[in-house]
Amino acid sequence: MKRLDVAMIGAGFIARTHLPAWIALGARVRVFSTDGQAARLAEDFPITEAATLEEALGWATVVDICTPTATHRDIALAAFEAGADVLCEKPLALAPADALEMACAADKAGRQLYPGHVVRFFPAYVRLRDAIRSGALGRVAVARFTRTGRYPTWSNWFADTALSGGIVTDQMLHDMDIARWLFGDVVSIHATQRGHLTAPAPEEAVATGSATLTHASGVISQVLGVWGPPATPFRYTFHIAGSNGTLTHDSLAHPSLRLIGQTGDHAAGVPTGDFGEDPFATQIREFATAFQGGSAPRVTALDGVAAVRIAAAARQSVATGLAVAVDDACPPTSMEGSR
Repeated sequence: MKRLDVAMIGAGFIARTHLPAWIALGARVRVFSTDGQAARLAEDFPITEAATLEEALGWATVVDICTPTATHRDIALAAFEAGADVLCEKPLALAPADALEMACAADKAGRQLYPGHVVRFFPAYVRLRDAIRSGALGRVAVARFTRTGRYPTWSNWFADTALSGGIVTDQMLHDMDIARWLFGDVVSIHATQRGHLTAPAPEEAVATGSATLTHASGVISQVLGVWGPPATPFRYTFHIAGSNGTLTHDSLAHPSLRLIGQTGDHAAGVPTGDFGEDPFATQIREFATAFQGGSAPRVTALDGVAAVRIAAAARQSVATGLAVAVDDACPPTSMEGSR
């Protein structure tokens, strides 16, 4: 079994989220960061610090990219050239062409590339997908997803839409990916984005976004996002309406999914019980299994490309005020190496 020698690039919030999972899997981790934060990570975790990016990549079998979005492409291409597989925090890139180049480069190098779409690993969304696939909801017509959290003022690049894509890309991409995962390709999108959208963002900054997605399947899904002031609690919800009833979830209101509809088996609740393993740990364990020659995970490089295409269309809609067609079809390619 291939050893997990992980080069973590970046030492911020996401790096701290990923690190416990890698360590629990027995990985050896070296961290490279340009902001001096790697030394602080070494105080809290059993990792070593790499002096240069080249040193980190040359040693690694896996590269975990935890840097701002605008840097993802170049680091990933260097990782593939060095012979490493890649976990890249979402989104893969801002431009669809860059995301596709990353996927193609992985394929050409015979390496694996997976985007960090961690919401696919949250138990509530897994159970939602199971309910939809089982037919419990019947034919789904409309779906609504919301995500709320504090404005990420700890790094100025989040507020710079040229670097992050703004809330529509950086935050709402999670739920746009979930909508596609559940209901299939997106053919058009209409989006808005308001609030504080320039860097630097003050502590009390607020930004909101909304997007209406039309799927090839006929389902209409709506995604709403909020970045609020520091006291804003993290919260996510969904409401799915189908011909047999509705399925709702609110992460703050209750820990379970509640199905309301016709009598009989379809009216039964969908219990969640204990949420169990941290979704980031589940995600990284699934990726690590694939990196070591095991089964493919539930998210692929081309899923990451598709999400970037949807987000790019959303930004175009924000700029024009019009609905925008989405080229969400995967290109004809083998890409088995990048799964």
